[in-house]
This record gives sequence, C-alpha cells and structure tokens, in this order.
Amino acid sequence: MAQIIEERPAPGVALLKLNRPEVLNALSLGIRRELAEMITRLDGDEETRVIVITGDDKAFAAGADLVELKARKVQDKAFQESRIAWTAMKACRIPILAAVNGFALGGGCELALHCDIIIAGESAKFGLPEVRLGIMPGAGGTQRLVRAAGKFKAMRYALTGDHIPAAEAVAMGLASEMVADADVVPHALKLAAKIALLPPISVESIKEVITLGADVPLETALSLESKAFQLLFATEDKEEGTTAFLEKRKPVYRGK
Repeated sequence: MAQIIEERPAPGVALLKLNRPEVLNALSLGIRRELAEMITRLDGDEETRVIVITGDDKAFAAGADLVELKARKVQDKAFQESRIAWTAMKACRIPILAAVNGFALGGGCELALHCDIIIAGESAKFGLPEVRLGIMPGAGGTQRLVRAAGKFKAMRYALTGDHIPAAEAVAMGLASEMVADADVVPHALKLAAKIALLPPISVESIKEVITLGADVPLETALSLESKAFQLLFATEDKEEGTTAFLEKRKPVYRGK
C-alpha cells in the first residue's frame, strides 16, 4: 500500500495524501523519504504550480513514528535522514498548502508549519507534545511557531505540550483559515486552483520574498522585494496580465 497517494484534482494542482491510517499518519523515515522525492519532483514539473498536502479525517499526521524514535541513539544517522522532507519543502519554489483535519501533532505540526498556507478543520488539533516524551521539537517546531505566533504563545504550548484547538491556531497565527471539517480539502483545493491560474513567476517571487524577508532586517527585506518587483517587468506574464486587464479579458499566463 502506498504511503502517500498522489492525485491531480485540478490543472496545475497536485494533491498528496498521507496514507498510514493505522498509525494516524505517523511520519516514519520511509514516508519522509517518499514525501521528499515527490515534492522535489513536483517542484521541477512545469505543469505543477501548487501542492496540497493532507491526511485523513482522523489525522493530518500525529507525529513521528514512536517505534523508530524510541530506537534512536544520540549518534544515529537517522537524525540526518529524518530531515530529508524538511529540506525538500524548504527548497520548494512553488506554494505548498496544508489541509488539516484531526491531529497535527509533533512532526505533523512541524509538517504543517513548513507549508505556506494552512487550512484547518474546526475539529483540528495542533500541538508540540514532545516535552511529554522527555525530548523537544526537533524539526523547526520551536522556531517556526515563535515566528508565527510570538514568544509567549510558543512558550505556552511548547512547554506544556497541550493541544491547540483550530480556532486558537487561527487566532494566534498558526493557521490561515478554519472551515468546517468536511470542507477542508475542497476549500484547500479551490484555493490551490485559484493560485495555479496566476502567473507562476510572480507567485514564486512572492513566496521567496516573504519567506526570506521574515528572517532579515526590514531594510534588507524591502530591498529583496524591490529587486524582485523590478525583475518581474521583464516577464511575458507581466505583459499579458496588464494587457488583459486593459482589454477587459481573462489573462492566460505561461510562466515566462
């Protein structure tokens, strides 16, 4: 049985479904390798403009595979291997959306935090419960949560391991939107399809500038934005977009 199911629900959109329901989609080394391969391949595919990652009704991903985690020693090469999915996601040029139902805990929460937009079902629960196992988040959870929600919210949940309800996740900046549980994947796909119709070079530039700009001084970030803005004036999509607007017709973007 495939650990990740790939579907093409709309032009330009790839849907990746985590498929380990018997362990609430726990992130084993195998599924991380498969996810990394898929994301790298899709990022290089000119026909793919947006990726959506989801799980099932019970869990987006309930964390790392505890059987594997328990067996690790301090010098275990699995620590390096386990980062393969995160490396691929950080390098991905196209937007990645997380459609979250059920549990997004530990590594599952970190998986969502590596995405660019997070759509949460009203029953979804996020969290970083690693402290209850005598360890701590190790795939960016502490750093990405503090950047999304601020120091005091990050401390509140990382130090206790408590679950974060979907409404609270949206309020604190951990999730983009909350919708009814049944609407999570359809809403994420609708949003992805909307993005997929937009000029891909502009979309890529916006993602890059927002991502890089978040971790540098404001003046540096503004310089990055200014340069990216100026370079877009050399694209065919810029010409198509402005011309279509003036001619009152729908633009057709080619990513050039």
